[in-house]
Amino acid sequence: MNDVSAFLARAIAAGRGAEQADLVLKGGRIFDLVAGETRKGDVAIVGDRIVGTLDDYRGKVEIDISGQIVVPGFIDTHLHVESSLITPLEFDRCVLAHGVTTAICDPHEIANVLGVPGLQYFLDAALVTALDLKVQLSSCVPATHLETAGARLEVGDLLPLAAHPKALGLAEFMNFPGVLAGDPACLAKLAAFQGRPIDGHSPLLSGRDLNGYLSAGIRTDHEATNLREGQEKLDKGMQLLIREGSVCKDLHALAPLITERNSPFIAFCTDDRNPLDIAEEGHLDFLIRTAIALGAPPLAAYRTASISAARIFRLSDRGLIAPGWRADLVVLDDLETCAVARVITAGRLVDEALFAARPSVEPVGRRSVKARRVSAEDFLARGQGPSTQAIGVIPGKIITERVPVSLPFANGLRGVDLDKDIVKVAVVARHGHNDNIAVAFVRGFGMKRGAIASSIGHDSHNICVVGASDADMAVAVNRLNALEGGFVVVDGGRVIGEMALPVAGLMSLLSFEEVHKALVPLRAAAKSLGVTLAEPFLQVAFLPLPVIPHLKITDMGLVDVDRFEFVRD
Repeated sequence: MNDVSAFLARAIAAGRGAEQADLVLKGGRIFDLVAGETRKGDVAIVGDRIVGTLDDYRGKVEIDISGQIVVPGFIDTHLHVESSLITPLEFDRCVLAHGVTTAICDPHEIANVLGVPGLQYFLDAALVTALDLKVQLSSCVPATHLETAGARLEVGDLLPLAAHPKALGLAEFMNFPGVLAGDPACLAKLAAFQGRPIDGHSPLLSGRDLNGYLSAGIRTDHEATNLREGQEKLDKGMQLLIREGSVCKDLHALAPLITERNSPFIAFCTDDRNPLDIAEEGHLDFLIRTAIALGAPPLAAYRTASISAARIFRLSDRGLIAPGWRADLVVLDDLETCAVARVITAGRLVDEALFAARPSVEPVGRRSVKARRVSAEDFLARGQGPSTQAIGVIPGKIITERVPVSLPFANGLRGVDLDKDIVKVAVVARHGHNDNIAVAFVRGFGMKRGAIASSIGHDSHNICVVGASDADMAVAVNRLNALEGGFVVVDGGRVIGEMALPVAGLMSLLSFEEVHKALVPLRAAAKSLGVTLAEPFLQVAFLPLPVIPHLKITDMGLVDVDRFEFVRD
């Protein structure tokens, strides 16, 4: 008898009660995602598989969960681990405690910096994480032709990785103009992954253009930000990934769609969520409790977090508490508030011993920040007159506004206008391919002095700096070079807050607890400049993202995203 046959024989025997299970959760209730009722009964587990429910079982290990409720493990359907600012193994420790037993990641942040070695690092890490980390292979590196990335990935780079056991499909196809135009490179990637999960990325796309985009075999979207957009995408068979991250907060707008009728076609995702928000609010547990508080039926919310997500991504072994299904389980003290008491991943109790047993994975991408040294003069804003367009930040959104402004103007130079909340934004190339620097203006930070700089600048991850002072902007950028990347806050020529992110300029080598602790004074330093945004650093990081309407900036210049071309003024 081979190993699989031996396991099956043992699972069958334990399910029938003929021998002990490995682990039994006793005395609790199961939330049935078919009928929407809680049912009393034990949950028996052998290896990574549930073998018995709704009955009494004996186990080698028995845990009393009287008064508690068991639900399937949560599935985050789209996220960038890099945006948590921690490495995959620390992310594992951070979110499993919140009930996330499966995470589907797109490592396109590190891929835009390092290319194939970045993808390989994530695939290697996914083999050892305690949660099941699935990898969608990054489809758009670089995301557009309007920026300088650190690497380029063509279909020939992706195909050798597609057979990896942790590779799921093709990640968010952000270059929707390229899809609609029939760009040969886009079509080659889409053709290679037909029949596998292909994630979409289509903010505000509608009508016939949306039809054309979906005709490419793209099935999901996490960029819907309003009810009308979300409903149209559902009506056209697109599976909606409702997002609530640290910057992108769409759950309140889309909560009316979370109904029992719609629940088979929607899932939750976080996209970008940092350890500060995870510690203060939670992860998918936060999305579930918030959705219920906004009026979603608990059955719809928990389906969205588990079985619906599993079916959307063809993970047929998980999402229900039933014999034969993967033993990813969350034990709750309370269903409506999603109060997580205990987590089981692949039949294993989540504790520090589980994490300690994982092999280590050597980080990659050290010394990836290669920007030239800059001076205040590099941030002069030259123009033909006082009139220009500024990027208008919308709190809680990565969509920006196009804001016509008239600025102080003398000797061919435009200046900031603090009374109108207009300061400078610049992107500095940092991959060593060129010395590009682009300068423009942004409204909405509330900044009165100083500068904030970040080596996280979606998606090409050049340095982005926002500032009221050219000199402070230069100090901040130069400090990032010394740190190997990260976040820097400068006031009056002095660094008043910083965090190093030396892994590809994106992730820390510290634990998630240490990163959380460091983010608190960093946020306070930004606030001391007058900044009013709840999450200023990720807001800075999204200003260079030229696939999100309406106005963005890259190292090559100010971008009109709607026209997919540079602004000339």
